[in-house]
Amino acid sequence: MADKKINPMREIKIEKVVLSIGGTGDTLEKGFKLLKLLTEKKPSKRKSKKRIPSLGVRPGLEIGVVVTLRKNAEEFLKKMLATNNDTLSKKQISENNFSFGIKEYLEIPGVEYQRDIGIMGFDVTVVFKRVGRRVKLRKIKRGKIPKRQIITKEEIIKFMEDNFQTKFT
Repeated sequence: MADKKINPMREIKIEKVVLSIGGTGDTLEKGFKLLKLLTEKKPSKRKSKKRIPSLGVRPGLEIGVVVTLRKNAEEFLKKMLATNNDTLSKKQISENNFSFGIKEYLEIPGVEYQRDIGIMGFDVTVVFKRVGRRVKLRKIKRGKIPKRQIITKEEIIKFMEDNFQTKFT
């Protein structure tokens, strides 16, 4: 029994990579252009639901731009990790996902400065999944999934070190 089989239901996969930029007015438009330039997909604008007078936010005001990548997510993630020298902090990891920020899009390999956008940064969130997660999310015959289906910090660290040669501090 030295050659034990690996359970395919325990295999970890990258579900999606989400890029997001927060801001209002001119910053929002520049963020929209930046995400469209980087991903070649149309970003989605997000609206506020709450009123925050100190920040000048009111319900219905566009406050962010988001784009989700499912196809070619691994290739895109490799480029994003290269900006941080393939290094992440353990504080950036949560259950089923991790996030990190990129201060300037100029740090991404192969991307040149765009005069109309200026210097801008954004957040990258990587979401993981296991086979069978759809059981919890689907509309018809929705089921519960056990706690062992959740991907822990240690599993994410091991996955990233094995597949992307990422270092953690």
